Amino acid sequence: MKHIFKTLIGAGAFMLALSSCKDDSYQMGEISAPTDLVLTADVVGKDAAHPNGDSTGNVKISFTAKNAISYRVDWNAADGEAFEVLPAGNTVTHRYTDNGLHTYTITAKAFGKGGQETASVTQTVSVYTKFEPNPTLVTNLTNDADKTWNVDKSVAGHMGVGPWSGSSGPDWWSAGVNEKVACCNCFYTASYKFTKIGSGYTLQVTTPDGAFTKTGALTTLPGIPGTGGEACYTYGGGTSSFTLAPASSGIAASNSTQTSMILAGTSTFIGYGAVLKEYEILNITATTMYLRVQGTETGNAWYLKLKAQ
Repeated sequence: MKHIFKTLIGAGAFMLALSSCKDDSYQMGEISAPTDLVLTADVVGKDAAHPNGDSTGNVKISFTAKNAISYRVDWNAADGEAFEVLPAGNTVTHRYTDNGLHTYTITAKAFGKGGQETASVTQTVSVYTKFEPNPTLVTNLTNDADKTWNVDKSVAGHMGVGPWSGSSGPDWWSAGVNEKVACCNCFYTASYKFTKIGSGYTLQVTTPDGAFTKTGALTTLPGIPGTGGEACYTYGGGTSSFTLAPASSGIAASNSTQTSMILAGTSTFIGYGAVLKEYEILNITATTMYLRVQGTETGNAWYLKLKAQ
């Protein structure tokens, strides 16, 4: 009898729970792709006298679309220039740094709930950029002919890492004096020769003990293995041109020269091989140089202190 009574109680509890479950209902909102995407790109300073802008290279970009929660914009689809993902309702100013008159194709997509996306829209803009670097900076970097630099292992903070956005210093980690000698002395024996030739510049990288880098997709240097940890790897050196251009990071002038070196091609680097090709010069004298560069793990900013030979 006790068994039957317990069974009836259990059955009643089960039916009550089932009834409670039936009372709850959940519905997912309608998921639909955004529509009516419009991309607007205005070259800053454009007028009848300056049809390609005011020479700053700035272009003001805005987007509208129905039911959009974010946008992806490729700044120049033709050459794979970096893209950004922007929130809905955003207007942003992008700075093109190639000197002279250039035509860029801007491509945008809108994204809605559940990752639904629109077809791409594009707009082509012609932008004139003129940038003349500070002559003292050029002299300090190249001696108006050529000058060779090395990573300065004798000072703390000769390498560091911090967030790419919202910071201008190595907030996460900073190297101590001689920190990489035991594991990766190639970091210190590599040299970087900057040469001024007329109005152009070249960089020659010499690595008697290899390149200090990560591997695989985290570097574009030729000959680096597809797998392996951060270490010294055989690398035959390389030479490339580079340009001096307005820095694109947005760091305040109080913490930066506002000037970057942008390396051409994929065969050269400065200091560390797992970074992108724009090295912002935070500070430079005749004997010291402090650089900031975005890592190929793009949330990271790497910092490098070099000394002149």
